Amino acid sequence: MISENVSLKPFNTFGIDVKATRFATFASPEELGQILKDNKNKPLLILGGGSNLLLTKDFDGLVLKNEIKGIEVISETADEVLIRSGAGEVWHEFVLYCISKNYCGIENLSLIPGSVGASPMQNIGAYGVEIKDVFDKLEAVEIATGEIHTFDNETCEFGYRESIFKHAVKNQYVITNVYFKLSKTQNTNTSYGAINQQLEVMGIGNPTIKDVSDAVIAIRSSKLPNPKEIGNAGSFFKNPVIEHAHYQEILKNYPNAPSYPVGEQHVKVPAGWLIETAGWKGKVVGETGVHKNQALVLVNYGDATGKEIYQLSTDIIEDINQKFKILLTREVNIL
Repeated sequence: MISENVSLKPFNTFGIDVKATRFATFASPEELGQILKDNKNKPLLILGGGSNLLLTKDFDGLVLKNEIKGIEVISETADEVLIRSGAGEVWHEFVLYCISKNYCGIENLSLIPGSVGASPMQNIGAYGVEIKDVFDKLEAVEIATGEIHTFDNETCEFGYRESIFKHAVKNQYVITNVYFKLSKTQNTNTSYGAINQQLEVMGIGNPTIKDVSDAVIAIRSSKLPNPKEIGNAGSFFKNPVIEHAHYQEILKNYPNAPSYPVGEQHVKVPAGWLIETAGWKGKVVGETGVHKNQALVLVNYGDATGKEIYQLSTDIIEDINQKFKILLTREVNIL
């Protein structure tokens, strides 16, 4: 059933109160296909968990919330399992399900907000793991035709927080199911120092995948605000990649500037460090601000509008560019 003049405040983690002219949910590809058939050539917005989205205005069209559920093992061997998840499943709940079955590979991605369907769109990543590392394929309905298409790892054109769904075929498909290849052997990835440090605090020397997940949850909980308490969309900016020569110039003024190598000619500089060093961490501007524990996170302290949060991000981008000659890119989708 399609409802009219619906507030989207409950459906985005920033808690922005904008309205949709029309709103509906779908729980199967068939239901989605029928809605699309009835909504031919009209503005359309697909929502998953609403966790990577900044709404700056009302939406004069149809908003569809993906509620396709279900987790199923498609095939398995002694070492590996192919598992399918409905795109409407909550990502963190899917991670916990896999951990409960001792399926290894996504425990480092614990507590990332959003839906399973959004995970390949964004190629979500954390603590040394990205979706592309465990992704097998996905099924998606083409909006124009209602036909179901399959995209494998190569076709998705994964990059750093990027995929084909953010560029070449943006707004052309609705992801319905995602398939992951996970290991059945306990092969934990604790290469990121923060995980090892947290495991030491927890007194764990030989971690299981649940231990790694618990460590990641503890780290994220200590740094990132709960969207149910303070409106936010997690990391707002991508970590910029710059040339090595540019980084050497930054080191002249900031000898302790952190970086991570990206090939032979480039390094990745943490956007959070840039924002904190520029003095934005913990800063409050009206009802918006930069979180006190994590400079990558912009927050809605009450009744901020999407435009106000967007303006704050613009001010930060301009300031970082002036101070470091680095142009930050927003990771969050803007509407």
